[in-house]
Amino acid sequence: MKESSKEELLEKAYKPGRDAMRLHPYYKGKIQIASKVVIRDLNDFSIWYTPGVAEPCKAIKEDKSLVYQHTNKGNAVAVVSDGTRVLGLGDIGPEAALPVMEGKALIFKYLGGVDAYPICLNTKDPEKIIETVKMLKPSFGGINLEDIATPKCFYILDRLREEMDIPVWHDDQQGTATIEVAGAINALKYVGKKMSEAKVAMVGSGAANIAISRLLVSAGINKKNIIMVDSKGILHANRKDLEADKERNPYKWEMCVNANGEQREGTIRDATDGADILIAASRPGPGTLKPSDIEPMADDSIVFATANPIPEIWPWEAKDAGALIVATGRSDFPNQINNSLGFPGIFRGTLDVQASTITDNMCIAAANAIAGMAEERGITPDYLVPTMDEWEVFPREAAAVGLQAIKDGVAKRKLKREELLESANAVIRKARDETKLMMSKGFIPPPI
Repeated sequence: MKESSKEELLEKAYKPGRDAMRLHPYYKGKIQIASKVVIRDLNDFSIWYTPGVAEPCKAIKEDKSLVYQHTNKGNAVAVVSDGTRVLGLGDIGPEAALPVMEGKALIFKYLGGVDAYPICLNTKDPEKIIETVKMLKPSFGGINLEDIATPKCFYILDRLREEMDIPVWHDDQQGTATIEVAGAINALKYVGKKMSEAKVAMVGSGAANIAISRLLVSAGINKKNIIMVDSKGILHANRKDLEADKERNPYKWEMCVNANGEQREGTIRDATDGADILIAASRPGPGTLKPSDIEPMADDSIVFATANPIPEIWPWEAKDAGALIVATGRSDFPNQINNSLGFPGIFRGTLDVQASTITDNMCIAAANAIAGMAEERGITPDYLVPTMDEWEVFPREAAAVGLQAIKDGVAKRKLKREELLESANAVIRKARDETKLMMSKGFIPPPI
């Protein structure tokens, strides 16, 4: 690639950060609460508040399930973080995490029609996080855990899923895994390789890659064909440091003994030797992955470099090193493999059937819906999954997820695909149209 082209791409890559520093203080936050009921005059407050509100309160006291009919609980999700592993920034604290959680809530609403509320907790104690989330349950129809450090994020998720009867999901695990699997399905399909035979190298052994590996196996990848790498090298059964730490982090040790069928040892380059697909969810780059890590991969190789805000390797460097298909987590490069394409539609479908949890089967259903829509429109090396502009993907995900929840026996409401699709379409279209209307009327002022 010409040097001038690289400079233009780098300029484009760093521009969103500069714009963010200008526009965040201009708008002073990204979300707000707006009324959804009529207020014809002040007499309506006697319906929405005292004295009229006492009647739905008494009804709910007698039958708690009526809370879904009389309140917004069924469309409300808490976005909960302790700020210990934010994007690629690490442990920056709950206040510094708030802009990310607000952004998450904005995407929830605009792409999924879900009312999401950012809740950043001033504790790193997993037991206190669990206790707090459980106390929030009466107000929310679902919980989205976000940017919590490993390995405690696994423990927190497992405990809350076991002890709560509303869906609890960790987007860095399940959300990221869903979109990565969707991308892998279509990338392997494009290069003509079978899921069951594909060799996978994974750089990073945190929440994202552990969950991705699990969902890849559910989608058809042979676990023995997965080789995972952490900061000290390949995970294998002779890693005494991980064996000694297996009580605290059993997930990495499980990968040591049950993946990596060759029990290969060594560096990233050793892991990628002959690999069909490389999935990196690691330290932001550039330079975390080097061209020399891409060069030994198989013909028609696939690279997912998904760290934010900067991918582990620039896409043009990966292609120069031999990769046929390159994806990142960013919207300003082709093939955005980002969980924003998953969680709005997945939660929409989950909430619409009042599912008690989000199963791996529901994630696979969402991944297939995402991959299927891109396939209909024509897969290319630069188009593996729909973009977020193709908003029709979210109702399709919602319908697929809702149907799978019913099939898995975790849904309280039984709806047909047409009903789910129509409902999701209406809710998401309304959220988008409301934003456009407020912009057109000046209630959301144009950027400076």
